[in-house]
Amino acid sequence: MFIHLFFILFSLAFLLPFLMIISVSLSNEQELMREGYRLLPIRIDFTAYRYVFENPAQMIDSYIITAFQALFGTLLALIVMALCAYPLSLVHYKLRNTTTFFIFFTMLFGGGLIPSYILNTQYLHIGNTFWIYILPTLANAFHIIILRTFFQGIPYSLAESAKMDGARELTIFFRIIMPLSKPVLATIALFNILDRWNNWYTSLIYVNNSKLYTLQYLLQKILMDAEFVKSLAQDAPPGMFTGSMLEVPTESMKFAMCIVAAGPMLVIFPFFQKYFAKGLTIGAVKG
Repeated sequence: MFIHLFFILFSLAFLLPFLMIISVSLSNEQELMREGYRLLPIRIDFTAYRYVFENPAQMIDSYIITAFQALFGTLLALIVMALCAYPLSLVHYKLRNTTTFFIFFTMLFGGGLIPSYILNTQYLHIGNTFWIYILPTLANAFHIIILRTFFQGIPYSLAESAKMDGARELTIFFRIIMPLSKPVLATIALFNILDRWNNWYTSLIYVNNSKLYTLQYLLQKILMDAEFVKSLAQDAPPGMFTGSMLEVPTESMKFAMCIVAAGPMLVIFPFFQKYFAKGLTIGAVKG
């Protein structure tokens, strides 16, 4: 009974803040400032969501861009990183240690923002295009090492048996290694999707076309514009701005944006959950 009670309370510790976010996002701004945060709103008010979706066409474009670059980028990154990690897991690969050190070195030292910007905009010419979300983030050194460690745990006798039957390396990789690696692939996929879905920095640095804005950057821009208008209206002489500008619900908008941004990830996560713990634990213990 005490164990069940402990885990019920522990689960509520995660659930109640999420319910609080929903409640605040549906609260009236004036009541929120007067009464404070409540687990249940005094009355339901969708004003914050109306401000967030004031330009629905741009919001839909940002959802499409974010979802497509997250899914397509994750799929492509998994293939690239797995193809890189598989040779590193083979004992007979002579340059295994050298290549592993080179990959690990990139975890410790990077070129920095300015060289990356020059490379992406002046040499690769992918600035202000969709590919800026895909190509620079195809490989992650930490994820490659996790994949390599998992591949090392797969018995090499399976590959040898396939070779005796005439299978080539790519056939072994795609038809034997990849199906057996679902836990670690799902774990890396979840990391990639979360990272790409929450990406706003790339839009800030490389993109000035509003049709290519990611969802997170668009939400941040909407909030900053709303806070600027509200602060301008508060500091201006009386009568210069209308009352609606003073009543912009910036506080409840922050929580409404949390729901808008996190909603799709809450739907996707249960599909990865059964693989997540197993894939991460195996990669950590053997590493």
